Amino acid sequence: MYYKWTLSFIFVLIASLAIPLTIHAQDQEDLYKERLALYKKTEAVTQIPWYYIAAIDQYERQIQKDLEENQVISIKIPEELWFGPGNTSKTTDKEMIKLFNGKGQDGNGDNKAEPDNPEDVLLTMANLVLEHGPTEEDINIGIWDYYKRDLAVHTIKNTAKVFKKFGKIYLTDRDFPVDIGYNYTYHNTWGDRRGFGGNRIHEGTDIFADYGTPVKSTTYGVVELKGWNLYGGWRIGIRDIFNIYHYYAHLSGFEEGLSVGQIVKPGDLLGRVGSTGYGPPGTSGKFPPHLHYGMYKDNGYSEWSFDPYPHLKKWERMARKKR
Repeated sequence: MYYKWTLSFIFVLIASLAIPLTIHAQDQEDLYKERLALYKKTEAVTQIPWYYIAAIDQYERQIQKDLEENQVISIKIPEELWFGPGNTSKTTDKEMIKLFNGKGQDGNGDNKAEPDNPEDVLLTMANLVLEHGPTEEDINIGIWDYYKRDLAVHTIKNTAKVFKKFGKIYLTDRDFPVDIGYNYTYHNTWGDRRGFGGNRIHEGTDIFADYGTPVKSTTYGVVELKGWNLYGGWRIGIRDIFNIYHYYAHLSGFEEGLSVGQIVKPGDLLGRVGSTGYGPPGTSGKFPPHLHYGMYKDNGYSEWSFDPYPHLKKWERMARKKR
């Protein structure tokens, strides 16, 4: 009897621990649905495509600091721009904001333009972007005029392409960068010393595998770079929807038809493992065949490398569960 009671208690305990994980996942999905509904409502009012609005919000989510957990909209418009120069009282009355040449808009019809109201914020940002016109080129100019940074325009434009292609923003799938059906091995090599080309640190993880092992995209994104590099040999760079640049180096070659600007998803074939690099185009065999996989984060001002190893371990587990 005691044995049965103990088993029942353990079962209930395990079940109770699992419930929060399920609720959390459902909360996340509901949050993305709420965001998408707001983006599409703003599109209906302004005619700017929802995927551009979503991409701007996604970009801001990566560059803003101290965001609240599960914040619906992450765009933060500078107060002076929102309320207008000289509006020291920061009144949210839309007519007063207009009087002070502020840009804040009333998105929910309550005659107030509140910088913490998601509908007001999205409508305001959409109108700022549309000041140069409604075409795609005009929108890109509007984005540049707001951020004053080429990479911001490039990232937002590519993220918009991904959202448009898949028709959603809840894109959580991931994959391991080499086919797990092949033999491979890796450990954490980020930060190790490298001598070729001068003393430097290793900005990635080396995944050793046989020549020709398939190399795959780990994430949703756009091919930003493809070609030869003195250090990386034949390499590919992909920027994902979280403004992270994924770097695949030392390939033996590329997947046929793969091109810069192409949208990819987790599992898409990019090329094959090789040992190219450390010399002029075509140099190969100076080290054992492996994939160098690096990740670089951009915060709206600068870009830096970070350790991909924890992500690789997680994606490896995810890939094995799918088999």
